[in-house]
Amino acid sequence: MARILGLSERRLRYWERLRLVAPRPRWGHRFYSFRDLVALKTVAQLTASRIPARRLRQALVALQEQLGGVHARLSELRVVSNGREVAVIGPRATHALEPLTGQFVMNFDTRELAGKVQVMASRTAEEWFELGLASDSSPDTWPQAAEAYAQALSLAPDWTEAQINLGATLYQLGHMEEAEKHFLGALTREPQNSTIHFNLGCVLDELGRYEQAILHLRRAVELSPRHADAHFNLALAYEKNGERRPARQHWAHYLRLEPRGAWAGYARARLAEPPNARPASSSPFAVS
Repeated sequence: MARILGLSERRLRYWERLRLVAPRPRWGHRFYSFRDLVALKTVAQLTASRIPARRLRQALVALQEQLGGVHARLSELRVVSNGREVAVIGPRATHALEPLTGQFVMNFDTRELAGKVQVMASRTAEEWFELGLASDSSPDTWPQAAEAYAQALSLAPDWTEAQINLGATLYQLGHMEEAEKHFLGALTREPQNSTIHFNLGCVLDELGRYEQAILHLRRAVELSPRHADAHFNLALAYEKNGERRPARQHWAHYLRLEPRGAWAGYARARLAEPPNARPASSSPFAVS
């Protein structure tokens, strides 16, 4: 999916967390319908035109309230933008609605989404965040992504998603202590967020603090029992800490969730080895 639409895995996960698309999980993978493809293309066009995905989500939530709780499918709406604002036109409507105010817009000065974007003098937190998303898929641009997420966080200090992505990018850059600091900061705001626990567990594993890593990875699988990667990394952390029995339990959990996954052969090999086999030296799964 990411290859088809030219989208990074992290951008897709972010849009899913915003509920702009809702793929169906099966066999450890996410399956998208044709409507999802239409919605993804719409979001990609809008964000390319500097309309932040979070603002689009706010507009859809406001529209849903205007419609009396009726679910508004992004694929069934026509979304128009003038660069800063978002207006939507329903499937049977004739005028654009600005959802955040609830007002119909008679002469909304729109432009083509594929047209040139006027460079603004300063960026909002959302624009810095989108710039980070555009830069964090390649090692060559990880430093720019980290700077963009840091700028977003400086403008919106309580934005958990920005802090998670900053921590993940710092992890990729090898700055483990800084990554740990940001994941801990995000965890103070969202202690029940399984992604934060998973990411923090991966960082602590890299730092060799296996008992702490186990605590957070175990919490990640408690909150998201079907998170196969978390089971896999938890098994690795248990092995490194000399705890073979719980490690085997989580290898088995991983295989139940992803019997044909990329690391299924690796997990089966670990289960087939004798109890005193040497543990793996590093985690194949990074933070998400």
